[in-house]
Amino acid sequence: MQVHKIDTFAGHRDCVYTLDAGASSTEFFSAGADGLVVRWQLDKPDLGSLLARIPASVYALAFDPERKQLWVGQNYDGIHIIDPIQKQEVRSAQITPAAIFDIKISEGTAWIALSDGVLVVMDVAEFVVKKHLKVSDKSARAIAINPKTREVAVGYSDNGIRIFDQDGLTLKYVIPAHTNSVFTVQYSPDGRYLLSAGRDAHLKIWDVTDRYRPKNDIAAHLFAINHICYSPDGALFATGSMDKAIKVWDAETFRLLKVIDRARHAGHGTSVNKLLWSPYQHQLISASDDRLISVWEITR
Repeated sequence: MQVHKIDTFAGHRDCVYTLDAGASSTEFFSAGADGLVVRWQLDKPDLGSLLARIPASVYALAFDPERKQLWVGQNYDGIHIIDPIQKQEVRSAQITPAAIFDIKISEGTAWIALSDGVLVVMDVAEFVVKKHLKVSDKSARAIAINPKTREVAVGYSDNGIRIFDQDGLTLKYVIPAHTNSVFTVQYSPDGRYLLSAGRDAHLKIWDVTDRYRPKNDIAAHLFAINHICYSPDGALFATGSMDKAIKVWDAETFRLLKVIDRARHAGHGTSVNKLLWSPYQHQLISASDDRLISVWEITR
């Protein structure tokens, strides 16, 4: 496996916490502690476009491909909907005074994870709250949706994962998953596995087809794992950590294939917070506390 650093996008003034893909394979969005929401183009790397200035940290972005609108979770001030083309806010809702840690949109429904442990379910078209799901007093940190089983996995700061029914909005399973906060959950593209990780630096694999039976437990990083993402073809996945490293894994065998760090590849100097694997030339995008966004070409 070969790794080549394509570019570095600079422009954020503080830690970059979140990324999401846009309407095309070359477009993506970023936000973080500086409150700046930026649109980038992988084929025009020096032309970042400022979409909004949010007066607080932004931990969560979610692009709605149907309406081509960007959902922004503002720390302590609810949801803001931005039109990336017009660079205008089109809607907002103070759904919570809590911090918003994750947003996922699927089939006209937005799932929103809050720092007070509430999982908010919103109707995207009507822009109204359908339900509040409260199953923990600790923060809901990360959301993953499995379209194959129509289940929603949510990782919490009480070390557990809850599995909800996507249609009935009911709790199906409680998994005592980790020894510390769960920061990231991700279903494999084929829906067979749920991957989870967090502050305990362990990568865990759960067998979805067998009621989430534990399949593997890997001491994957030195410090907290902040994010997991799959490659577009589903053959690989990557983990980003507080230990400053990105690791690339074989999705079938869960074998470590490559470590991307500062010493070997001029990687990030501080915590890697978010990853996004674009179908555009198979490029992997990483965001860090060092205020930078790096773009990596990975070939096998």
